[in-house]
Amino acid sequence: MVMSVLALLLLGAAPPWPTTATSTAIAARIPPPEGYTRIAVEPGSFGAWLRALPVKVGRPQVMLFDGRAKRNQEAHAYVLDVDVGPKDLQQCADFVMRLFAEYQWSVNATDRLCFRFTSGDRVPWSRWAAGDRPVARGNKVSWSKGARADASYGSFRRYLDAVFNYAGTFSLARDLGAVADRKKIALGDVFIQGGFPGHAVVVVDVVEDAAGARRFMIAQSFMPAQDPHVLMSPEGAWYRATGEGDLDTPEWTFRWTDLKRFGASACP
Repeated sequence: MVMSVLALLLLGAAPPWPTTATSTAIAARIPPPEGYTRIAVEPGSFGAWLRALPVKVGRPQVMLFDGRAKRNQEAHAYVLDVDVGPKDLQQCADFVMRLFAEYQWSVNATDRLCFRFTSGDRVPWSRWAAGDRPVARGNKVSWSKGARADASYGSFRRYLDAVFNYAGTFSLARDLGAVADRKKIALGDVFIQGGFPGHAVVVVDVVEDAAGARRFMIAQSFMPAQDPHVLMSPEGAWYRATGEGDLDTPEWTFRWTDLKRFGASACP
């Protein structure tokens, strides 16, 4: 069972999406390829949460954070109805971290909510909520008592903005775990190449046929920050889980060895 966006709203823990009444969840909007069914996921899991992400009706343009249309409008199959924010912050790895953080927030797992800056320093939400603020100087991070205690959603979003400023593909690639059986790709897995810049995309759905062969759907943001979108594949929106060689996406080529996975926390 997929937890709906409406259910999250009723829990009072939902992010500010969908923004349009016509958006529908990935699981309701995008059918599996013929001969495939969606793999089972645990209710309340990150995978179930990802399948509830809202998709805008039709195939609208991907817009940048500043309201301009993205130059390349051929890379996407669908546009997710997920807010970008007014700053050039929610780029590729940032979008991946945002989803994982929003999921933890939605299920009240904020005790595990933590990311590492590029420097390697742990930046847990608990310290931010208590009013402490990280101060980055070069490759060192210290903490100061910079604000009153505030565990609201608005404070959480400001925490994420700080993470987006000082973390990225390099730190996230370092902190995610390896995937032993890449042909058994799972929802929430991340293809990531750490660098300055690197790139990252996240698996938002997985299907399987009777023989156990899997296909998957990936979503990204990019540079500049832009509407998150489901990437076009040679076969629509679904990629084949070969587990080896290259994964060619419209705007980046990954290796299958770039596939990583979140643990319970992003701060191992």
